[in-house]
Amino acid sequence: MMAVHDICARVQNGFKARLQSIAIPDTKMNLAISMILYRQGFISSVQRGNHIEPDKEVVQTQPHNIASRRLWLDLKYRDNKPVLQKMSCISKGSKRVYMNVEELKNLTIGRRAKFIPPLQLGEIAIIGTSRGVLEIKEAIEQNHGGEVLCRVI
Repeated sequence: MMAVHDICARVQNGFKARLQSIAIPDTKMNLAISMILYRQGFISSVQRGNHIEPDKEVVQTQPHNIASRRLWLDLKYRDNKPVLQKMSCISKGSKRVYMNVEELKNLTIGRRAKFIPPLQLGEIAIIGTSRGVLEIKEAIEQNHGGEVLCRVI
C-alpha cells in the first residue's frame, strides 16, 4: 500500500520541480500505475533502469540488483505547464476504500460515491482489482469493483 503514496508524491513533486524525468522504485504496483498514466497521456514514457539512469539495453532484474532497479518516467508538459496537475491517494493504510461497479459508475457520471466527490472532466481514478490495477473505465467495462487507489487530473 505504501507504494501508492510514494508514487503519488514522487510524480507530483517531479512536476512541481519541472523535472524532465523521475525515478521510482521498480515494483509491480508502480509499473501498473505508471503504465496507466502513460496510456492516459499524463507521462510520455516509462523505462526500466538503475538508480542512476535508464537502461541502454535490457537488463534483467535479479536478486543481486533488485535494490537498485528503478522505473524512469518522462514527465509531459504542454505550453510549459505540467499535463498532470494533481495525483492524490484515496485509499490509505488506515482507511481502505473499496467500491463495487455501481459505485464506480456513479463516480464517472458525476455522482458522489461514499465520501468521494465525483471525477471531473479529464480526471481518472486508478482501481486495484482482482484482475490487477485498472483505470476506472476499464474496471467498469470488465465489471470489477475493487480498492480505489488514487485519482489523477
